Amino acid sequence: MAQDTSKITVKEKVGYAFGDAAANFVFQTMLVFQLAFYTDTFGITAAAAGTLFLVVRVWDAIFDPIMGVVADRTNTRWGKFRPWILWTAVPFGIVAFLAFTTPPFGPQGKLLYAYATYIALMMVYSANNLPYSALSGVITGNLTERTSLSSYRFVFAMSAAFMIQGLALPMVNYFGQGNSAKGYQITMGIFSALAVVFFVITFFTTKERVQPDPTQKSSIRQDFADLGRNRPWLAIFSLTIFVFITLSMRGGVMVYYFKYFVQREDLFSVFNVCGLAATIIGVVGSTPLAKRFGKRDVFIVGLAGTVVFTAAFVVVTRTAIVEMFIIEMLRQFAYGFTIPLLWAMMADVADYSEWKNRRRATAIVFSGIVFALKAGLGFGGAIGGWLLSVYGYVPNVPQTERALQGIRMTASVYPAVTFLVGLICLFFYRIDKDLEIQITDELGERRKSYELAAPPFTPDPEPIHVAAK
Repeated sequence: MAQDTSKITVKEKVGYAFGDAAANFVFQTMLVFQLAFYTDTFGITAAAAGTLFLVVRVWDAIFDPIMGVVADRTNTRWGKFRPWILWTAVPFGIVAFLAFTTPPFGPQGKLLYAYATYIALMMVYSANNLPYSALSGVITGNLTERTSLSSYRFVFAMSAAFMIQGLALPMVNYFGQGNSAKGYQITMGIFSALAVVFFVITFFTTKERVQPDPTQKSSIRQDFADLGRNRPWLAIFSLTIFVFITLSMRGGVMVYYFKYFVQREDLFSVFNVCGLAATIIGVVGSTPLAKRFGKRDVFIVGLAGTVVFTAAFVVVTRTAIVEMFIIEMLRQFAYGFTIPLLWAMMADVADYSEWKNRRRATAIVFSGIVFALKAGLGFGGAIGGWLLSVYGYVPNVPQTERALQGIRMTASVYPAVTFLVGLICLFFYRIDKDLEIQITDELGERRKSYELAAPPFTPDPEPIHVAAK
């Protein structure tokens, strides 16, 4: 089968991007509203919810590599990864709806229900999102098109974040009419239904083109051994941990920053929306810059700018609202360049592993990075809470000067430091533009030899025809 590394259509890029919009309808809701839902609507304590999150994240960290192994060994007429997007679409929607439904149970029954639905949601999320992420590495081997694909993906993801942050609570209030449990259930029912439709669109509009050597032997031990020797993968793994520690740590404290330091909690949503708008501009601009200068170098410059503008918050006074918004938009603009590049570089790391070891294990590469992402989010949330505690934060009262200083430092200097560590990790990532081109050219030649060595191949019917049978 010929390996298509030419340009892919806008239709396919948009179709692929719908998948991340679908995932973010649920992911953003979990990130922003799930704790408040569990404590204020569902009816379990904050301590119980915290333990729930910890237990589920530990299990999820174990499940991700398992899912990576399974996805790499899936073989269907539709490919390795696309089928998982279709198979998990309806379960994803159903479980997301159930996770935000409040059952008529007692305290223990509710807690068990919360564990069951949240664990199920995280498992189906991994079964869907890991293959979805790995799919970007096999839709095309063209470096520029791969970066463009990631840019489309994250424009749609940020657009979904806009919808959740701007519409979710108004929808809960509108549909609930004072009954937040009903409001959450209907709101998540709508977003879950949209997610199912979007996942199906992704399945039907994408195609897997990059295939492993047909003579490659399956070896789980070898897959993990290859990761351990893959220095670019280790650099991206470390980078991902520190980037997501930073996002979780700073993201969790900014509501306190506006509530207690700025004393204008009403500005928090507007602040987020302005930042997201600047992020989207940065995401769109990343593709032409990466094409000219290479992914790594653009990532380095974008993350360096993010470090500077993050640290700048330490000198902003509580009344300097305009300056605060300008710095945040510059910070998010700089960070926006890095967002699609991280995922495009993961696909390049999978290519590097195939180039060096003559074995391809795309989902294993991505599952390890997704593990780093989730570990970073978990550690970052914990670090943010610990820092507030160390500085003497007390909820719902005027804060001491020391507590306010802790909030300001956790919004500025501390995340700048962890971003800086991530920046240092990038200097150990050796896949520059020249090596990207070399790897792509040599893998292209190898794949031509796979085609010549393979038996005659009859193309599969188009997916839409298969599904109709």
